[in-house]
Amino acid sequence: MFEINRIIDTDSYKASHFLQYPPNTTLVHSYLESRGSERNYSETVFFGLQYLLKRYFTRPFTKENVIEANEVITAHGEPFNLAGWLRLIEKHNGKLPLRVRAVAEGSIVPTRNVLMTVENTDDEFFWLTGWFESQFMRIWYPITVATQSYYIKRDVYQFLQETADDADAEIGFKVHDFGSRGVSSQETAAIGGAAHLVNFMGSDTMSALLIHRNFYHSEMAGFSIPAAEHSTVTSWGRENEIEAYRNMIRQFGKPNALFAVVSDSWNIYEAVEKIWGEQLKQEVIDSGATVVIRPDSGDPVEVVGKVAEILGEKFGTTINSKGYKVLNNVRIIQGDGVNPVSIHNICQSLKDKGFSTSNIAFGIGGALLQKIDRDTMKFAYKCSAIVRDGKLVDVYKEPITDSGKSSKKGRLDLIKDENGEYKTVVLPDINAISVENSQLNTVFENGQVLVDDNLEAIRLRAWK
Repeated sequence: MFEINRIIDTDSYKASHFLQYPPNTTLVHSYLESRGSERNYSETVFFGLQYLLKRYFTRPFTKENVIEANEVITAHGEPFNLAGWLRLIEKHNGKLPLRVRAVAEGSIVPTRNVLMTVENTDDEFFWLTGWFESQFMRIWYPITVATQSYYIKRDVYQFLQETADDADAEIGFKVHDFGSRGVSSQETAAIGGAAHLVNFMGSDTMSALLIHRNFYHSEMAGFSIPAAEHSTVTSWGRENEIEAYRNMIRQFGKPNALFAVVSDSWNIYEAVEKIWGEQLKQEVIDSGATVVIRPDSGDPVEVVGKVAEILGEKFGTTINSKGYKVLNNVRIIQGDGVNPVSIHNICQSLKDKGFSTSNIAFGIGGALLQKIDRDTMKFAYKCSAIVRDGKLVDVYKEPITDSGKSSKKGRLDLIKDENGEYKTVVLPDINAISVENSQLNTVFENGQVLVDDNLEAIRLRAWK
């Protein structure tokens, strides 16, 4: 099986950097932060480092890795630190002499604070801190997915609190991951889907389940229900649309069961009013199941609102303790055109029509896992200090053309102050690892993962 050599998994210019540091450099200290947000998110939800460390940083490098890297990188036109990498094999048996400190996964930390630091533990290998920037930086992705998912959760939860009997009981399954097919790779789907599962328990991205099963001690992190797609409906032919729906009831219509049926293959309003609301109404009721109707085209706010009104007329509603209507026997899931804005607008529209948010769930795909990038949360991994000739030297930049790209100085730590607020601070001396009230844990040192968290604990941190 093809596997990319982890030494080569970096940017080309990194190969020459071992020659560029000042003479007698013995330590390089770098940090990761979100420098703000394009979407006005003021906090980040930290997630994904444990997976990265366990999968890519614990396995020792081999002489074969070094030889291949030397061949590829030198042919590529870059110098290669052959002696340094061979020395790593000789002195450390291929294990990385690095220390990684980070906030606990699931922590909600204001932007512009240090989330993670990396530094070498062996003076000979100061150049390794920068070498792995590309790999460490990639945690921007699960952090950004988890953060966006968290803000969506907050928004939907507010609507549930206003319009539903039990917001806490419902919130976990309100936003379902539909994103697997819309991302660039299997690993992207798995990592992004796993990040979403920090906040919710509904997902159709089954590869995400394996991330939590293998790296976060969760036997089953997410759940789904039987659901139709357009082909399983349209294969019956338009003249047999009712039989396609009836088959769903026969196959999955059991007491207290849930199943979803996409119903817009031809005419969503006719399907809801005539087929579901009249011809199959009694079969739905007699089954004891809840049928989740899925519109999948048109303006999401308009279509969901109209579908809810038709279903309310046909199946009736119950008024809950908050004074809002809850559909009998049926629910709605919207999976087209779903993003943070449309979710809010749909919930608001239903509320304005007197319907509880209990009636709606969302399937979100590309907007959840793909329509983000490193700049969504303005992530940066920067060197902030070196030790040269036994002295600590601040490393930073202050570009006059963009103050937002100014970087931090010194060996860094993160604390909670007397008010319980996160605050980035500078370590007091060259030998200090942490300070009092530090929120950074040493999670990796010299080739070993030192913190092995589980999804349950991460979820508790991520929902304050």
